[in-house]
Amino acid sequence: MLKSLFSGVSGLQSHQVAMDVESNNIANVNTVGFKYSRANFSDLLAQTKAIATAPQGQLGGKNPVQVGLGSTVSSMTRIFSQGSIQNSDKNTDVAIQGDGFFIISPDGGNTYKYTRAGDFKFDAGGNFVDNNGFIAQGWLRDPVTGKVDSTAPIENINIAPGLTTPAQPTQEVVLKANLNSGAIVESFSPAYQVPTGAPTDPALPAIDGNGNPIESGNVGVMFNESGEAFSLQDGQGVWASFISSTSTSTNSAQGSDTALAADEAETIVFNLDPGSSPATATASYTILAANTAAQNASVTAAAINALTATTGITATIDSSNKIVLTNTNGNSSASHNIDIASVTGANNPFDASEDDTTAYKYSYNSASPTVVAGSNKEFTTIADLRQALENQANSEAGATGIKVIVNDQGKIELSNTDSGSIDLNFKVTGISGSGITENTRFTRNMEALNTVLAAGTTGKAFSQAFNAATHSSSIDIFDSLGSKHTLRMEFRKTALDTTTGSTWSIVITVPEPATIDTIAPTYEKKGSIRFNNDGSLATYNPPNVSFSGNNGSAPDQQVNLSFGTANKFDGMTSFDSRSATSGISQDGYTGGDLVGIRIDQSGTLVGSFSNGRSFGLAQIGMAKFTNNEGLSTEGGNVYVQTANSGDPIIGTAATAGRGFIQSAALEASNVDLSRALTQLIIIQRGFQANGKTITTSDQLLQTLIGLKQ
Repeated sequence: MLKSLFSGVSGLQSHQVAMDVESNNIANVNTVGFKYSRANFSDLLAQTKAIATAPQGQLGGKNPVQVGLGSTVSSMTRIFSQGSIQNSDKNTDVAIQGDGFFIISPDGGNTYKYTRAGDFKFDAGGNFVDNNGFIAQGWLRDPVTGKVDSTAPIENINIAPGLTTPAQPTQEVVLKANLNSGAIVESFSPAYQVPTGAPTDPALPAIDGNGNPIESGNVGVMFNESGEAFSLQDGQGVWASFISSTSTSTNSAQGSDTALAADEAETIVFNLDPGSSPATATASYTILAANTAAQNASVTAAAINALTATTGITATIDSSNKIVLTNTNGNSSASHNIDIASVTGANNPFDASEDDTTAYKYSYNSASPTVVAGSNKEFTTIADLRQALENQANSEAGATGIKVIVNDQGKIELSNTDSGSIDLNFKVTGISGSGITENTRFTRNMEALNTVLAAGTTGKAFSQAFNAATHSSSIDIFDSLGSKHTLRMEFRKTALDTTTGSTWSIVITVPEPATIDTIAPTYEKKGSIRFNNDGSLATYNPPNVSFSGNNGSAPDQQVNLSFGTANKFDGMTSFDSRSATSGISQDGYTGGDLVGIRIDQSGTLVGSFSNGRSFGLAQIGMAKFTNNEGLSTEGGNVYVQTANSGDPIIGTAATAGRGFIQSAALEASNVDLSRALTQLIIIQRGFQANGKTITTSDQLLQTLIGLKQ
């Protein structure tokens, strides 16, 4: 009978403990990071009245006869389910979404405690602390490498008040851009200036807009004023003459009326375009002593005109029976020169000095282009073309004052300052024939020069502009003092190879007094960049520049130029699309003061500085345990390690099963009030029922005592 009393008492005690546990849960319904617990009941050792027996023969087995002795609370289970995440207005609040604990220390890292409550703040000393004043543990930024090393031992997170960052000199400039490889471009600049005398006179080289020597540029990859490519092929070009393309014979034709002694066989040999086959054309004819001068002039003209389809030269007769030769400059035959190689016959009215029109033919990569007077010309660069035109102009006109330059607008400029009586009659037509098609864009650019310039005048003739495809990008770089300097990179298309791809020149400049080179001018450095025929980067030079601010900052600052990876499309490219810079950056900055801190999902405390830079100052460490339920609570939302929790596995958030961190948020208690209140009813009913067993047992004892009475 007394057993039932003891059972009821143990039941009351167990339910009282459960009541305490559930009351604690409800009390912490608004405690940040709180994890609720439950009481686990178990029965007490039972009293065995009879043991179990096995079946024997025809007699079946019997179960044991046992009487329970009540209940007890055998354990408490803490439930580490995820609490809801609540946003806050405090950027140093952090919540863990997933498994893991923040690591805090009350003694500078000698001992560790653990918490899910992320209500952190900075104290007066810059320590990152919780509400207990315990300092959060993690990793700090290495001032040498500028990185946060999460493989190092954890330490107190401390960010000194009034933190400043020193200036970081630029070490790398990264450029990603496309340079238009198409036949039509929108970004172009005039060809560089080429003065008279260049390039044969070393004192007068081709010069850029700053007056600095530079390669004058391949005409084959240049563009007209509409941005359309000339795309010159070998052999294409123009015919050009500087004096009238009409030449009258030195003497009148002879005949019976001029006392011609006898019949004479006459020949005149014309030099043809060097690309023609045969290289010469011969007009053979006989003048008769019996003929009049007019008749013999007609015979001469007829013989010459029979070759017009080959030579492009026509002959007519003037009123004094002189032969007038005209260079048609047409495009129907292979040769267009009035270039008389030789004449025979005592009464031939011509001499071998006629040379009215000269071919100027493009050669993509001529090592030594022909630019001397008296022969067809070969040019690669616009400087070659300028020199050839000037040499031939003065040679044909017998002058010295005819000047040809390339001006600052990229136009070929023709002037006649000769003090004599030589009038300049310039005429251009395109070359075609013998498998060569006329390059109409180049011809049109040159045809603008067609004009008559009287000797000694101030008049000038101009071609249309010759332009190069260009693109430029600039960025501010920083020296060791944090001073800014503008680094400008100008790209100019200089060559094209149908097999390998295109080549662009690079001119890198900085404003004076800064320097980037040891060769004058020291404020600029030249190089080139080449692309494959699929538009990918092939190679570039220079890979870096040695920068000196010359303002008290550290000299010879090495700045790497990162234009991409060879044979890839991760940097500079050259496609048939508009030239444009899609990305440019550098890693330098001036000094700055800390103006704010935010925390990212990895737990990194990112500092924002007044210089516009942001970088990680520290990273919050996180611990994971094999058995979270084995942790012991110490109050104040703090847990400590026990023998049954396992050792902490320390690392960064969102790695190795650790949850990620959400900033400006807190994890709410995981207590479910509906569950807790329901549990209260269950506990209350259990407690009442156990009370009934005691009162009932008491009544039975009263009855038993009443038997004696």
